[in-house]
Amino acid sequence: MEANAARSPAGHTDLKAREIALLLAISQGAKLHQHLLTQRLSVVTGSGTRITQQDYERLERAGLVQRDASRALHAGQPVTLTDAGRAALTTRPAAPAAASPAPRPGAWPTAPQARR
Repeated sequence: MEANAARSPAGHTDLKAREIALLLAISQGAKLHQHLLTQRLSVVTGSGTRITQQDYERLERAGLVQRDASRALHAGQPVTLTDAGRAALTTRPAAPAAASPAPRPGAWPTAPQARR
């Protein structure tokens, strides 16, 4: 049970803007490649964005992305969003209520005020 708690974050609403951008890039198509000389892993998206191994592993541990391990790494393994990853993209945190700005001294009033 503790392993599952460690894999899934408390909620996908606490994703940072960078992680949302990575998920959007992966949603357009991505492949995980291994460099033959350095053995480093990286994800290349359809738009040409490169995602580092650390960023990819963080998303994979959170259960937001998965890869098709039936293909060889040097040939490129397709990376897709999981259901949780799609849900994280469609769920937006509630925006705080927009307060009207305080009027500046000497500025023309925007709305007529009632006379007494």
